Amino acid sequence: MKQIQLTVLLLCAALACACSPKGPPTLTVMTHDSFSASETVIRAFEQANNVHVVFLKSGDAGAALNKAILSKGAPLADVFYGVDNTFLSRALEAGIYTPYDSPLLSRVPVEFRLDPQDRALPVDYGDICINYDKAYFSAIALRIPGSLEDLLKPEFKGLLVVENPATSSPGLGFLLATVKHFGEKGYLDYWQSLRANDVVIVDGWETAYYTNFSASSGHGPQPLAVSYSSSPAAEVVYASSPITDAPTASILGPDTCFRQVEFVGILKGTKHLTLARKFVDFMLSRQFQEDIPLQMFVYPVNVDASLPKEFTLYAQTAAQPAMLDPAMIAAERDKWINEWTAIMTR
Repeated sequence: MKQIQLTVLLLCAALACACSPKGPPTLTVMTHDSFSASETVIRAFEQANNVHVVFLKSGDAGAALNKAILSKGAPLADVFYGVDNTFLSRALEAGIYTPYDSPLLSRVPVEFRLDPQDRALPVDYGDICINYDKAYFSAIALRIPGSLEDLLKPEFKGLLVVENPATSSPGLGFLLATVKHFGEKGYLDYWQSLRANDVVIVDGWETAYYTNFSASSGHGPQPLAVSYSSSPAAEVVYASSPITDAPTASILGPDTCFRQVEFVGILKGTKHLTLARKFVDFMLSRQFQEDIPLQMFVYPVNVDASLPKEFTLYAQTAAQPAMLDPAMIAAERDKWINEWTAIMTR
């Protein structure tokens, strides 16, 4: 009798174990390496939806997209964030996304909705601009250049550092701004003139900003550097000692800044479609959108999202940014980079 009771108890325990929950499902979100979000914000989504979110950082935007395309038959993630408008057409042509008409898109201006089929949904934007060292220009009473043409003047000889567009996202953005402003027939002439005016070219943003730029390094030789319009706000936030004004500002003349828009999409083949849709909605919600500026120093696309005071005081966006059709960028990007390389690095 005792043996029968023991057997029954063991069977019930086994059934209870088999029927007990195995924990929340895991939602995997592929991103570029620059992605950042507050832990408390992500935790709020996890708790509200009983899910565990894992972020798969996969290199820069181009490298991450390559991984998403190569693995589209067996996707590495459920959601992919980080494709920008310089790679958007390539992502759409590769067919990696499942369309999703999020209800939160009604709070996003149409200018950011570059995919009419809602496969890639806009999340944030930022302007790649030329930043200048306020103290430098004030000390020598030199007026600040207001246009791309101004940079060719003798007084700015050797004062500008830019990034190589073949190896740098800001460098590519600035190249695209010159294509937009001068056209395909004129942008190379402009770059040749910049070269004659001793423009300095480095491989990446960190070298340009932290080694060459005089305002950031304190001893760099160039008071003009291609960076972001949000960089002045970052200078204040990350200052080693509290400061009341940004030491830098951005040149915001027509076509001097390239507007970069970043997107999120649900990867085809996800086994968690409902959760993926909820996460996309979450990225477009006020909670996530208001976390974006001080995490990634870009602007939210949701018109209801409030900006932190550091952005309202020290960062600006261009009134007339340079923008090109993503399809045109996809078709011509490699050619433009190769042509630039041929005349600027020989």
